[in-house]
Amino acid sequence: MKPLATFKHISSKNANYGDAEKYLTFAHDEFTMKPTLDAEGRLVPRGDYRISTLNCGEEDFAVACMRSNLRYGKNQKREDVKSHHYIISFDPRDGPDNRLTVDKAQELGERFCREQFPGHQAIVCTHPDGHNQSGNIHVHIVINSLRIENVLLPYMDRPADTKAGCKHRCTDAAMEYFKSEIMELCHEAGLYQIDLLNGSANRVMRIIFVPSWSKSSGYPAKPRSVDIRSGWHRLKSGWESLTVCLSAFMRPMWLSASQMKGSL
Repeated sequence: MKPLATFKHISSKNANYGDAEKYLTFAHDEFTMKPTLDAEGRLVPRGDYRISTLNCGEEDFAVACMRSNLRYGKNQKREDVKSHHYIISFDPRDGPDNRLTVDKAQELGERFCREQFPGHQAIVCTHPDGHNQSGNIHVHIVINSLRIENVLLPYMDRPADTKAGCKHRCTDAAMEYFKSEIMELCHEAGLYQIDLLNGSANRVMRIIFVPSWSKSSGYPAKPRSVDIRSGWHRLKSGWESLTVCLSAFMRPMWLSASQMKGSL
């Protein structure tokens, strides 16, 4: 099986936010996750990477996160999930075939972070290769679990999911939504992709997040999924044409509903 774009999630209870940046900027053993040291026992900087922060102001990621946690009184317990780590790994062929560069991948990662994790302090870092020097460019997105702004996104199904001072939840619905957005991101950028929702490029299926408003709470009801395989196999230009068309159709509806809600 050929390696294609993948998407992973890791939650962390580590209260030291600086460790995330240390992992991203210094060499580590990809299997033991331990830092690589030189002959004198010092950390070895990674040879090539791109890194940026979002919603941190003039502060670095660790300081910004700790300041916000203290402000809202969150992430103070040992068992609290302090951060969420998302990884977008691109196909190794995207470099030579589709002209994907580390800079372009960083741009895509920052865009994905802004669109999917608004209101969260975040660090975005792109590495040029993966395990065993496989050559697949990949993007790390680490966000503070605490939200510092009010937001509203299709995968949010509880009032607390939208409020500042509350925490991000990586639910099954959220992961399906993120994967569908990765599929669209790859399609728009002309990169290799598979159906991340099903693991097969031969099946046509799309999770459609249908916005509906709960009359009792005034917040979005839980997203409903719709299976649209119904005998379809592949379109003329592939299953991705259908997924992108559906996404393009649903997004304006959701934005319109969000704007109507905000004007009430």
